[in-house]
Amino acid sequence: MDYRKFKADHLFTGYEMLGADHVLVTDAKGTILSIVPATDAGNDIEILHGLLSPGFINCHCHLELSHLKGLIPEKKGLVDFVYTVVTQRYLPEEEIYDAIARAEDEMIANGIVAVGDICNNANTILQKQKQRLIYYDFIEVSGWLPQIAESRFEKSKSFYNLYGQSILQGTANLAMAPHAPYSVSDELWKLIAPYFTNKTTTIHNQESSFEDELFKTGTGDFQRMYRLMNIDNGFFQPPGKSSLRSYLPKMKGAKKIMLVHNTFSGEEDIQFAASDQYLSSDIYFCLCINANQYIEQAIPPIELLRKYNCEIVLGTDSLASNYHLSILDEIKTISSHFPLIPLAEMLQWSTINGAKALEIDNIVGSFSVGKMPGVILIENINELNLTGKTSVRRIL
Repeated sequence: MDYRKFKADHLFTGYEMLGADHVLVTDAKGTILSIVPATDAGNDIEILHGLLSPGFINCHCHLELSHLKGLIPEKKGLVDFVYTVVTQRYLPEEEIYDAIARAEDEMIANGIVAVGDICNNANTILQKQKQRLIYYDFIEVSGWLPQIAESRFEKSKSFYNLYGQSILQGTANLAMAPHAPYSVSDELWKLIAPYFTNKTTTIHNQESSFEDELFKTGTGDFQRMYRLMNIDNGFFQPPGKSSLRSYLPKMKGAKKIMLVHNTFSGEEDIQFAASDQYLSSDIYFCLCINANQYIEQAIPPIELLRKYNCEIVLGTDSLASNYHLSILDEIKTISSHFPLIPLAEMLQWSTINGAKALEIDNIVGSFSVGKMPGVILIENINELNLTGKTSVRRIL
């Protein structure tokens, strides 16, 4: 058997940070064989400068929107962003496919090994069939008007079946996912629930302050969005409580739930979701801080999430709302706003936590024996602090 041995200034296992006195041993293909003391590692050790880590897990991406890079203005708010995506997402197929391929190249170069990807069409299937990354595909379902619930569900079900037939893992890494509380009717919730039962699913949560305003009082900027889209919202009776408290019980039955963005989640809602006293689901809070700044000029309540010991994972969102598909860039931005969060903690969010959320921690997420998690090197760090020059390089 051919071995490869790696020794760096720091070694993050997915769970803990080790020093330069440890050596990572893999086979030629990248399967983890062991972590051993440097004194026992023998010869032929590859000496690297920086921090070795398992590959990153990007828990929230819209690969299908990659062709919209640079086309949607920044800082205009969620309503205008959503409306622009809905009305401008269509370009010639060749441009869309080329953008998808380039975006996947970028993720691979940035040390990403697995992706939770939102799918509203079949445009990403051809790229995913190349099996360069591990994907958990979330077939996104939306439809606010009760009378269109059946037709919207059937359309999404056709994509669900197509992904199940076209991708190697079948329906193992595949689930339906409600788009957002303000875009899925009660009738549609009932139809899609069987397709996320006992699986991981996801939803865009409290990405705008207007989301709670809609559910509490029936007012706010989402009413403007419905008018822009010619949607008669007269049927909606606001439940008088936050969006999260309104919809989360409808996700009962899901094995794991990823709440994405959480930009305007308040302390009571975070505590409510983290307590998980009414669901059997594991709840993960996915942060996409660069997209939050791009769209809403806002920062998620990360210290509150940490206060309640929430399971945190990281995502990039899409190139429609981000300049790069880089988990390291997400970590850098978080660190710039929350400099006291240890690097090891943020790396845990972006490796083993993400792998657990996507139910792929048996193969990626940590340097555990038998896994093939990828090996990346984070370079240009000062001790365990990120710098402006910090970068990532894929080793395996």
